[in-house]
Amino acid sequence: MRPTNGLYPRFSDAEFSRRFALVRAAMWERDLGGLALYGTISNHHELQYLSGFPVTWEAFLVFPLEGEPTLLLELYNHVPNARDVASLKEVRWGGPDIAQTVAENLQERGLADGRIGLVGLIPMQRYSRLKRLLPRATFVDFTETMMDLRLVKSNEEVEVLRRGAELSDLAIEALEREACPGLTEHQLAAIVEAAYVGQGGKTNIHYMATHPGACVPAQQHSTRVLQRGDVLITEISAQYMQGYPGQILRPFTIGSPPTAQYQRLYDVAVETFNRICAVIRPGATTDEVLDAADGIHQAGLSIYDDLMHSYGGDICLPSCERDRQAPGSGQRGRSPFARA
Repeated sequence: MRPTNGLYPRFSDAEFSRRFALVRAAMWERDLGGLALYGTISNHHELQYLSGFPVTWEAFLVFPLEGEPTLLLELYNHVPNARDVASLKEVRWGGPDIAQTVAENLQERGLADGRIGLVGLIPMQRYSRLKRLLPRATFVDFTETMMDLRLVKSNEEVEVLRRGAELSDLAIEALEREACPGLTEHQLAAIVEAAYVGQGGKTNIHYMATHPGACVPAQQHSTRVLQRGDVLITEISAQYMQGYPGQILRPFTIGSPPTAQYQRLYDVAVETFNRICAVIRPGATTDEVLDAADGIHQAGLSIYDDLMHSYGGDICLPSCERDRQAPGSGQRGRSPFARA
């Protein structure tokens, strides 16, 4: 069953109760009276985890150990829609100085003299303002703890991730049908989005490249026109609810079969993918993944992009940036903001 509530997709009340309980248990262990979670349009996953709101510009969420949370938006005209979308009772404008409004909210709750957890990539200006307005508060970085909690997906979240994967498959199927000589990369992007937007999907990324010599899909589309014999490489992620995308990477040859050399690259990649899938399980180690990928070197090849990363909200741990023998190889460090 897909999560719906009125006009907008929403997780169930039971799901949010589960999340609140997990986070508050972790807050209690750290002796935190409240959290101030910060989000932007490009980095909102922790804030959305507790509010159900995908940030449209900039927002703070004041989340107390006890009592109702408050979602504060920087843009006044975004508040009406946010009230429909978010799962919270209190959603309002953050005022002309959102950091001051956050500080006042914490003061009203009697939390200004205690320990407050901060979550997210808070700009220096916002952080400095909070420090000045709450001089007796002790601020604690709670971001990594929040990430650890949300990485373990509930059944409802897994169902939504599956929907994101289905929508991503629709985009790849559309490219298979419609990509042909004479189209530009911008027209390929239109094909991709048309496949899922009408199904309630949204774009997370659609990276593509067609020019000779490209080794990874490009983050920006060019005006290049596809030609017979081109190879189109793709990295497609459509999402059903913001922050729950699938991801698929697939190459296409345009108008003619692949060359023998390219077919060999593809065959090694597929064999490696299948070997890695065979070892992925609870408790699997990075070494097991790297061992499964050793066939790349046995074939006399290497890699340029990540070998493997987890997904679900954003790119996150566990992750193998490279293979053992590639320059800069090794496991990604334990950063709460790991990116490809």
